[in-house]
Amino acid sequence: MSERHRYQAEIQQLLDIVIHSLYTDRDIFVRELVSNAADACEKLRFLQSSGTAPFQPETALAISVKTDDKANTITITDTGIGMTNGDLVENLGTIAHSGTKAFLKQLAETQKPDARLIGQFGVGFYSAFMVAAKVTVLSRSHKPDEQGWRWTSENAGGYEIEPAADLPRGTQVIVQLKDDAKDFAQEAHVKRIVQRYSSFIQFPIELNGTRLNTIQAIWSRSKNEITDADYNSFYQYVGHDHEDPLLRLHFTADAPLAIQALVFVPKSNWENMGLGRTEPGVNLYCKKVLIQDHAKNLFPEWLRFLKGVVDSEDLPLNISRETMQDTALLKKLNQVLTGRFLKFLDETAEKDAALYEKFYAEYARCLKEGVATDFAHREALGKLLRYESSTTEKGKLTSLADYVKRMPSDQKEIFYLLAPNREAAEGSPYYEVFQSRGYEVLFLQDPWDEFVMEHLHEFDKKPLRAAEKAELDVTTPPAVEGALSDADAESLAKWLKEKLADRVGAVRASKRLVNSPAVVVDADRMMTSSMRRILKAVQKDKEAGPEARQDLEINLRHAIIVRLAKMRETDEPLAVKVAEQVLDNARVAAGLLDDPRAMLKRLNELLEQVLTVKG
Repeated sequence: MSERHRYQAEIQQLLDIVIHSLYTDRDIFVRELVSNAADACEKLRFLQSSGTAPFQPETALAISVKTDDKANTITITDTGIGMTNGDLVENLGTIAHSGTKAFLKQLAETQKPDARLIGQFGVGFYSAFMVAAKVTVLSRSHKPDEQGWRWTSENAGGYEIEPAADLPRGTQVIVQLKDDAKDFAQEAHVKRIVQRYSSFIQFPIELNGTRLNTIQAIWSRSKNEITDADYNSFYQYVGHDHEDPLLRLHFTADAPLAIQALVFVPKSNWENMGLGRTEPGVNLYCKKVLIQDHAKNLFPEWLRFLKGVVDSEDLPLNISRETMQDTALLKKLNQVLTGRFLKFLDETAEKDAALYEKFYAEYARCLKEGVATDFAHREALGKLLRYESSTTEKGKLTSLADYVKRMPSDQKEIFYLLAPNREAAEGSPYYEVFQSRGYEVLFLQDPWDEFVMEHLHEFDKKPLRAAEKAELDVTTPPAVEGALSDADAESLAKWLKEKLADRVGAVRASKRLVNSPAVVVDADRMMTSSMRRILKAVQKDKEAGPEARQDLEINLRHAIIVRLAKMRETDEPLAVKVAEQVLDNARVAAGLLDDPRAMLKRLNELLEQVLTVKG
């Protein structure tokens, strides 16, 4: 005999919202019904493993999807645990297990209801009503002494339940589609949805008799069971890459969250190939059901090159099976996953330095981006940076940790020098004082590196200091006959300031130079010459303001400076030209001379005068 039931008020309210408001992403109902079918199979498997003998024990656990474009239906069938009359009333007609109140509360708090919310609160079954004119559920419980039941609803105020004879174990959901949802009766359309969301469900899924989910969810298996070929094949599938990966990390965590993760590093950084910014490549699953592909915020932006899968059973009902809404949980997932991957990179660098250097050659820019943007992981990222230094061979890199180990006891800071190449660094006037003292200097050749150092600020409690900002004196200045006295130096500095006028800030004797006649130093302690260059480039198209003036430091022992001091008394016009050339030479060494035309004209005049005298 047929039983007529009315929905609870909350269910009626929910159905009204589903039918009239939530039409932005109707594909979700297929995913939800397939996921429910998988849950039913999993529940039966658990009962069987505990010794319970179900009805029709010989029937294999499986899921079947059938489309019928003539009848305009889609049917999803499982051979799982099934439902009794009471289960149907409790699960499909009341609020006991559906979490509908919480779902409605969430809808009330959002200004734009969205179908993507379906499934967050265990109300996925009702998503069928987005496309259904009528829903019929045929179900036979696993309990041997139970009978089958037919549940029917046409979106009205309730549903009917009546006995149904000769049903196999499990549940069948028949969705009679509305006229505007006929595409869900098309095999190709449904195939795309199932393969996107349900490819890794562990139970066989057939669509019109053809198996769809043939790729295994190898992230849920023990690493001992998986071969390199298995890993590489899986990577090529999820990474859409024909090459094998460079690195892979497969791990399981139980605390603070239950996580199964399998992530890969591609052999090549596609951004280096000029293919534009890479989109996040790690997909988020819950119990092998896709929650979000290319999940943003699962990893930080600077790890966007990663490909793979993260599966967490700890996704609570308010986010399960949908986009991540729980900010606190998302941050926790991000923290755990990022920390574990950085630990993996550190271990790789320790165990296989050559392999890590291959990674670093491709992805150094991403790590540097992390240093500049991710305070939480800055210290761990600092351990992964690699640079040439004054103590390494050309092309060989060293870590900050190894640099610290080599520091002499009297050195308190880590020094670095930005230059386009090693030769330029070794020939820089800023390097001379370090060479005289035997201090190691990191040679930074990437324009990003200086900003990386500014953000990193220190490593192992040792401040990071730009070479030109170091307050160091040459330990034992070479004795040079005719070197200027303090009084002569003060007089020359005063004269230079007067003649160079607004082209320089202060002029003073240098304590850092050995072989160079002069060097320019920015008066701003936070500003280096490379930063000044970048700032000028940024402001190039803006209205030009007064140009910043650098201080000029002169080497009192250098022959040019010594002779300049004498020349100003015998041939001041020529001495002024030499002084201007000394300044421009120092600006060239610092990379701060944008327009060389005036300097070249002056240099030709000086050459002409020299040749005239010699001739």
